Amino acid sequence: MPLFEVETESHIIITWADDQDAATAVANDAYPDERVLRLTQRPRDCWVISKNVLGISGKSDPCDVARDCLAKSSGDKVHAIRLYMQETGTDLESARKAVESNMVMGW
Repeated sequence: MPLFEVETESHIIITWADDQDAATAVANDAYPDERVLRLTQRPRDCWVISKNVLGISGKSDPCDVARDCLAKSSGDKVHAIRLYMQETGTDLESARKAVESNMVMGW
């Protein structure tokens, strides 16, 4: 079964589907209020994201650090962002993205 990348107005969905119509149906079921902007059949049956492209490098895993900061702050996002900035030395925007993305994933 082919792997498809389906981009909507706010999301990128990676899914296996029999064909383009089935991949579009997955996106429409998940996000019925968003239109599909782009649909691409991936050339292989796996998806790879480069950590370097995302700016993730070094010894510590940003997810672990962000989750630790969220735990220390008892889920207080603003406090977790401050802790993340102190522990990693990143700027406010990078810290916000790291903490918020981990909040969405359910820390």
